[in-house]
Amino acid sequence: MSSMQTNSRSGSPTLFIDAANQSITVNGIPFAFRDVGPTIGVPLVLFNHWGAVLDNFDPAIIDGLAQTRRVITTDYRGIGGSGGTAPITVGEMADDAIQLIRALGFKTVDVLGFSLGGFVAQDIALKAPELVRRLILTGTGPAGGNGIDKVGTVSWPLMLKGLLTLRDPKFYLFFTSTPNGRRAASQYLQRLKARKKNRDKSPTPGAFLRQLKAITAWGKQSPQNLGRLRMPTLIVNGDNDIMVPSVNSSELAKRIPNAQLLIYEDAGHGGIFQHYADFVAKALAFLDA
Repeated sequence: MSSMQTNSRSGSPTLFIDAANQSITVNGIPFAFRDVGPTIGVPLVLFNHWGAVLDNFDPAIIDGLAQTRRVITTDYRGIGGSGGTAPITVGEMADDAIQLIRALGFKTVDVLGFSLGGFVAQDIALKAPELVRRLILTGTGPAGGNGIDKVGTVSWPLMLKGLLTLRDPKFYLFFTSTPNGRRAASQYLQRLKARKKNRDKSPTPGAFLRQLKAITAWGKQSPQNLGRLRMPTLIVNGDNDIMVPSVNSSELAKRIPNAQLLIYEDAGHGGIFQHYADFVAKALAFLDA
């Protein structure tokens, strides 16, 4: 990997909206990623939500974390700039992720997963505990968790509402309907539009549906032995998550040793986006502890 990307005029760190689209081939399949922040220390690898591509990572969170951390954002197989066919199990996504991390030359990483990415992050940590130093699980829940197999049932009506109101469905799915929630939703969606050039490809309907199959299967899967996770873990959510019910965050905190739980009030699935400044500060403190 090359050294830290910098702006040639000012020497300042590259903002996420300006980061180069990169690719690395793993088992014959190209995986798209972006790489920002200083190259010193343990890298932080991020895994995102259902249907997400590189431009669905919140620039405010990535830039905040990249002030002091090397941050790698990725596309799952079959999504965005990555090749191949989207897996229909979380386990396959985790296997891809482990091989990707090793292909990038990392022996140890910190992992941050949001929503589907939190499922993947748990599976990475269980399958390759030697690879994961610290774990951050946001807007997510355990295998077999409460209501996770109903994500599609909850989401489709609000996706339709988004079409009818000409709004991104994340406005309704990720945030509460209170004034605070609506304001945070609008600001978050504006941040996602900030990158103007070399944007990632949108997911195909087929890949989107295959990922939903993986989420549904995770919700029906037998519980995993999360007591095996010995790395420090930070769990974060809003108090009113309608996609992965907030009770799942509390359940994770009970089952994972050394876990810290942070719940934001009047916040939904996207609580980390609503409270991005506080989340970045707490995440960096956790990673540096």
